[in-house]
Amino acid sequence: MRRHIEFDRLHNFRDIGGYRTTDGKTVRWKRLYRADTLSRLQGKDWQRFLSLEPRTVIDLRYPWEITRDGRVPDYPGLGYHNLSIEHRPYDQAAQATDVDPVPYLAARYAEVAEDGATEIRRALELIANQENAPTVVHCTSGKDRTGLISALVLSLLGVSEEDIATDYALTNLATPHLITLWRTSYPDKTHLWPGYGQAPATLMRLFLANLAEAHGSVRGYVTKRLGLPEESIDTLRGHLLAEPSC
Repeated sequence: MRRHIEFDRLHNFRDIGGYRTTDGKTVRWKRLYRADTLSRLQGKDWQRFLSLEPRTVIDLRYPWEITRDGRVPDYPGLGYHNLSIEHRPYDQAAQATDVDPVPYLAARYAEVAEDGATEIRRALELIANQENAPTVVHCTSGKDRTGLISALVLSLLGVSEEDIATDYALTNLATPHLITLWRTSYPDKTHLWPGYGQAPATLMRLFLANLAEAHGSVRGYVTKRLGLPEESIDTLRGHLLAEPSC
């Protein structure tokens, strides 16, 4: 199976299936995808997207981003949910050149995890519902907000922290495209943070460690801070995990 789904105008569309869990199961393919913004889907890209037979799109962007850039096209049978999990806007491209992306972005992710508790819980509820699959979760670059949701899901499924960090870091393959897109979108701006578009695995490890320190574990964060019932986690695992083959 292929993890990266090829599109002409999207550069960070991936299937999060295939990872092994600590109890020997495997995350099912073609159930949950992570992506950059879907507003660029058109022509062959749109047909490629429809061939995945998506039922649900979870758009993690601010409403003003959707107004500015558009959203996934309407399509019969495709459910759309805008859940803006980030509540404190910040401009990554405008950061000082000496800002280390690892502690800086880990702190921003921690803010999102606290501020966006209601929206994150709803996103996990939607993903846990088998009737919503295949589900596509996306933001603008498919890195930060999408990376946070993907990490939480993979952790609840029992995927190792190392594999979660590795999945997060795959965005680095799209970084040159993300930088080009930024420069094309903002031709009047010249400053671009060297950390822009970077997805170091150490960043995700730090975020997960900080979350565990604050809440005991990722599962503790989800059940206590978000209030997601254990039954919902069981449902999530039930339809996203495949039993080991004999």
